[in-house]
Amino acid sequence: QIPVGTEIEGMNILGLVLFALVLGVALKKLGQEGEDLIRFFNSFNEATMVLVTWIMWYVPIGIMFLVGSKIVEMEDIVLLVTSLGKYIFASILGHVIHGGIILPLIYFAATRQNPYQHPDALCLISPCSVSSSATLPSMIKCIEENNGVDKRIS
Repeated sequence: QIPVGTEIEGMNILGLVLFALVLGVALKKLGQEGEDLIRFFNSFNEATMVLVTWIMWYVPIGIMFLVGSKIVEMEDIVLLVTSLGKYIFASILGHVIHGGIILPLIYFAATRQNPYQHPDALCLISPCSVSSSATLPSMIKCIEENNGVDKRIS
């Protein structure tokens, strides 16, 4: 069976994005009258970024307790430690390869400049590698403060 558009459940993301774009254009077209709502959305965005930052500070504590509860339930602790050690080694090695080789190569290919002279500039290409929107506040701060990108663009 091929589902018909009315049978698909879920959110209409395309409609939401289109509405947001049209609303932004309409607010800008209003001029001074639309500035109040634009300031509201900017304040709302800043408040959301603060909340995400707070959450990200407390997430490691929650994860520690989740992992701790699983460690207590384990019967063979040696197997756990060796498996965890292999995972940590693979993760660190992956980060070193990605951050020390891949990202600088992308930066060099895009700018033809030595990436190791400007390590702060690597956060311009790091949005391609982030796995969660939780990293957005630090990435946006890095882009704005270290690289001088306008706030409206970031």
